[in-house]
Amino acid sequence: MMKLIILITSDVESGLEVAVRWQDAGAPGVTVLKSFGLYSLQRKMMGDSLEVPLHIASSMTSMMAYVLREMELNNHVLLSVAPEELVSTLLDEARAVMGDLLDPDHGVAFVVPLDEAIGVRSPDSS
Repeated sequence: MMKLIILITSDVESGLEVAVRWQDAGAPGVTVLKSFGLYSLQRKMMGDSLEVPLHIASSMTSMMAYVLREMELNNHVLLSVAPEELVSTLLDEARAVMGDLLDPDHGVAFVVPLDEAIGVRSPDSS
């Protein structure tokens, strides 16, 4: 059975290192997405460091959209669809780089079972 392994981290360098290590460990593919957390967005909105034009500040959703455009994307989300037997190896590679994921601010990882995976190449194909 194929699994979706997801790792979210705010440590950009470590996230990229994990992505390369997953690839080297045999992951059929690794996708890296830049993202932000809603908590970070809310903190930025409540801080004094960003001036929001008055016509935008009247609506919470408009204000959030404005702040999003002004914010730097500070997280990486790694996605990999891999065979079940590779999951432990990939998580071990993440721990080797990130440390114990149970520690605060070290990242979040989870694994989701997939009923079907279409378009995913076999790990042993080149």
